[in-house]
Amino acid sequence: MVPVIGEILPLAVGIAISPLPVIAAILMLLSPKARVTSVGFLLGWVVGIIVAVTVFTLLSSILPEQDPEASKPVQGIIQLLLGAGLLLLAIGQWRKRPKPGEDPALPKWMQAIDKVTFITALGLGFLLSALNPKNLIMAAGAGLDIGSAELSTGAVVLVVAIFTVIAASTVMVPVLGYLIAAEKLRRPLDSLRTWLAKENALIMAILLLLIGVSMIGKGIGHF
Repeated sequence: MVPVIGEILPLAVGIAISPLPVIAAILMLLSPKARVTSVGFLLGWVVGIIVAVTVFTLLSSILPEQDPEASKPVQGIIQLLLGAGLLLLAIGQWRKRPKPGEDPALPKWMQAIDKVTFITALGLGFLLSALNPKNLIMAAGAGLDIGSAELSTGAVVLVVAIFTVIAASTVMVPVLGYLIAAEKLRRPLDSLRTWLAKENALIMAILLLLIGVSMIGKGIGHF
């Protein structure tokens, strides 16, 4: 089980270091309905991660059985494709980075964050975690690693739980921290939001490049 955790750790961190959901959570925390919407967003974010990685873990079980000592070309091809997808996303993020002196472009829905309800925040968190192309690729990579490791059901549940906690940590920590000490965190959260908005594209481009190259390397290793 430990080797599998080592394999999925970079992918979980890749989901965690996603500026946009963190910015969305911070905006909700700075809104009039902070306690309601932020909790809804966090729940949706966590459930989305669990659903995505669980689905791909189950799908990986339909791959043809292979000798553990032999090469695994099917798994290798899938990982090569996932790695290539991450590299394409990295190129897209690099092209989106704001030019010097230019304000970063954020999604229009963030401008209406004050009007978000609990249900809307829940759905938004789920969509951003479960249906975001970057997260889907990383969840697919994690599911492939977990499903191909021939773990017991209990071990699979534990590994998925560890993956989820790490992947959701950057949204979970500010939300839970705000619920405990709201006033002390307002100014630091606002500063963090500004920085993340400015560096969003650059952070994602570098992150996707590193994880994409790592996944391609893993894919090559299965031939």
